Amino acid sequence: MTETETIAYDVVVLGAGPVGENVADRTRAAGLSTAVVESELVGGECSYWACMPSKALLRPVIAQADARRLPGLAQAVRQPLDTSAVLARRDDYTSHWKDDGQVAWVEGIGADLYRGHGRLTGDRTVTVTGPDGTRTVLTARHAVAVCTGTGAVLPDLPGLADVRPWTSREATSAKAAPGRLLVVGGGVVAVEMAAAWQALGSRVTLLVRGKGLLNRMEPFAGELVADALTEAGADVRTGVSVTAVTRENGTVVATTDAGDRIEADEILFATGRSPRTEDIGLETVGLEPGSWLTVDDTLRVTGNEWLYAVGDVNHRALLTHQGKYQARIAGAAIAARAAGEDVAAEPWGAHAATADHAAVPQVVFTDPEAASVGLSLAEAEQQGHRVRAVDIDLASVAGASLYGDGYRGRARMVVDLERELLLGVTFVGPGVGELIHSATVAVAGQVPISRLWHAVPSYPTISEVWLRLLEAYRDN
Repeated sequence: MTETETIAYDVVVLGAGPVGENVADRTRAAGLSTAVVESELVGGECSYWACMPSKALLRPVIAQADARRLPGLAQAVRQPLDTSAVLARRDDYTSHWKDDGQVAWVEGIGADLYRGHGRLTGDRTVTVTGPDGTRTVLTARHAVAVCTGTGAVLPDLPGLADVRPWTSREATSAKAAPGRLLVVGGGVVAVEMAAAWQALGSRVTLLVRGKGLLNRMEPFAGELVADALTEAGADVRTGVSVTAVTRENGTVVATTDAGDRIEADEILFATGRSPRTEDIGLETVGLEPGSWLTVDDTLRVTGNEWLYAVGDVNHRALLTHQGKYQARIAGAAIAARAAGEDVAAEPWGAHAATADHAAVPQVVFTDPEAASVGLSLAEAEQQGHRVRAVDIDLASVAGASLYGDGYRGRARMVVDLERELLLGVTFVGPGVGELIHSATVAVAGQVPISRLWHAVPSYPTISEVWLRLLEAYRDN
């Protein structure tokens, strides 16, 4: 093993996923020298095992479902999806798990890329161990940004490793549809992968420990998605936990707390995420290895002047788009501090990730789609707001009929009655993913109800749901 001389930068970024890339982009744009360290593929989880491959799998599923509701088109799409073609397109979306293009992008912004495992080894210092064992010591004049993301959590079941379970990585990169797929979990990964593989030829059984699906959204979101999965042929069981799992002659056998024995070809555990901070040297700077990193709104780690934690590792919002938002905030804050400028860290300031608290949008790409931003009714009430929920059947909106026969959906806005502002909005139904940004603008912008009346939705689109919601609020 050899060790190079120490190389100094203004900023060192640990992790070259979308979050790390955006931190590097913003600090380079401010003229700061920046090093980026990555132990896997440049582009990270989102590009190869999460957002991009999962949506490539799901887009044909949603398109086919939409087409089957349209007279004149339904007959033409009665055949099952061409699974091999869908998987081939998925492979193209992931660049066949090659990161040449993303490497070129990092180099194109003028950042230096170091491949290998990076660990904090003291104040403002990162040591990178390359694939050949060579060590490079990087120092940061202004900031080290931890952008290492999260990994899947597996339950503590005896012999689970011998079963070779799927996590989200295997579920999004599988080369063929298993004949029978058992999915454990009720969150976004679980329902999206259940929807995808059921449509691609698997017989899916979905086991949910809680009372329903998507428990961080309004209850009706999980109910509508569960109904659709059941109608598509999936077996959805709630209030069930797996107590044991084995693989016998190639078949997975899961035992539940109800005493049921379920057989499958593969089992996917989508039961949570943990921070990838267990082996990055946190102990050398007084922090607990494997912990979530607590940050202020400028994304600086609590009690530290130079260490930032951006994206999933701070546990504020485990979403790629929210991590990239944080990265833009963090990059600007790092640059301002490096230049000795004032940092605008007040709520909604240029260096404050306020949206993490108030206006986090999310889309679940099932059929129907589920999309939400801000607080649910229950969350708003728990926080002590005096609120009113306004609900609309989306099928009553003229634009919904354009999506074909049997449209089912629902919309809810949660109104702060003291200020007459929106605290949260939820849409469930075909096509609602493209509605959620308008809701995000209304929530983040704190647009008064009185002003929303003058944002006229185009006819006939499903965005006319805004008019129906406002009318319901006015008239009831």
